Amino acid sequence: MNDAVKTPEVRLNRDGHVGVITIDNSAKKNALTPEMMQQYSLLLTEFEQDDDLWVLVVDPAGEHTTAGLDMPKFFGPAATAKPIPEGQVDPFGLKRRTTKPVIFVVQGITYTAGIEMMLASDIVIAAETARFGQVEAKRGIAPFGGAHFRYLTRTGWGNAMYHLFLCEEFSAQRALEMGFVQEVHPYGKHRERALEIARQICKCAPLGLRATKIASMKYWEAAEKVGIESIPDIRRAVLSSEDCKEGIKSFVERREANFQGR
Repeated sequence: MNDAVKTPEVRLNRDGHVGVITIDNSAKKNALTPEMMQQYSLLLTEFEQDDDLWVLVVDPAGEHTTAGLDMPKFFGPAATAKPIPEGQVDPFGLKRRTTKPVIFVVQGITYTAGIEMMLASDIVIAAETARFGQVEAKRGIAPFGGAHFRYLTRTGWGNAMYHLFLCEEFSAQRALEMGFVQEVHPYGKHRERALEIARQICKCAPLGLRATKIASMKYWEAAEKVGIESIPDIRRAVLSSEDCKEGIKSFVERREANFQGR
């Protein structure tokens, strides 16, 4: 799909027992709108409920994974964001999660919510072009999609705080070293490799795969519960602040923010 697509969309295609979800707002570096997040949740739920689909590949269109949330549509006065309905699979895995294997493909700019959706998956295959950044604090807010605890489980305390506090870009190779991603390949080959892994996984018994993931999720459940329960406190701490207003304003005006700590 070329970058001339005007209407952002999320779509599901089928390749045997492999589902492929494409997140497509490539004309805007796959910036995520509230409507796209709702579509993504619906398609994750469709995958979860379809017994003929055994493995999912999430493959953002174009050269970039995502520049992150379309900030004004989520946090500004004209915000249109709505909670994911109860019972649907949560793109961030904070409520209902899919119990089947999910492979996430990343390339180019992979920021904020893109990382959090990636960390809610099981296996990540990256292009050498991938560039990661958890930059919410530079925009006057904080991570709301699980980064505050999944960085810890994937990389350990020091690495987590290093990247959450600096809010700077890091490379695909750095992500591989920390365990954020499992393989790095030349751009284009990474997509082929993700599908190859998905088809290889499909040679295993789907009920066995599902049982394995459910058991693994139960192991993490207690610790993640505490992290998830802290998200409303994080929101209260930042969303009503002057720094949040400044962060959104500076993002829209494409300038460096001037935070005051209030």
